[in-house]
Amino acid sequence: MDSYFDEFFDVVDENDEVIGRERRPIVHAKNLLHRAVHGFVFSDSGQLFLQKRSQSKDTYPGTWDSSFSGHVDSGENYDQTAIREAAEELGLLLKAAPQRVLKVQACPQTGFEFTWLYQVYNNGPFTLLTSEIDEGKWIDLPDLMLWIGSSPTDFAPSFLCVWEKFRQHPSQTKLFAHL
Repeated sequence: MDSYFDEFFDVVDENDEVIGRERRPIVHAKNLLHRAVHGFVFSDSGQLFLQKRSQSKDTYPGTWDSSFSGHVDSGENYDQTAIREAAEELGLLLKAAPQRVLKVQACPQTGFEFTWLYQVYNNGPFTLLTSEIDEGKWIDLPDLMLWIGSSPTDFAPSFLCVWEKFRQHPSQTKLFAHL
């Protein structure tokens, strides 16, 4: 695995077209547009798996985040990244890219990342990547909504942005009808 300073991301324009390549710290320091994925893993009973970001993370350490997430490396596509991140962070080996749900436009809340959200159904157990994740837990959606409402700073801003778009997405009407 490359070190933080040796990671390269594709820099993209406002249409998510690749226009260059740059090191991770420069992309973040200059707020250059780049790409990421988030994955929501749901259990058969409808609970969402959340991960707590490691205290050693460079952004939003110790906050709760999507089941898995990560940057799209230079030369990689969104689907490849979703498969890689699920395996790296959760030990979840996927034979194919999970279901794409929606794409979030790059904005300050996402860290200037165009983000594809994937949805997976799996009951675990998971093997967490301890260098990136302090802990993980399953949560019922009503409890998650109450928690977000009372303590939004417990969550990474990108998660909150992606979560809100997910909640409003037409494909999720049944899931959120009772909330």
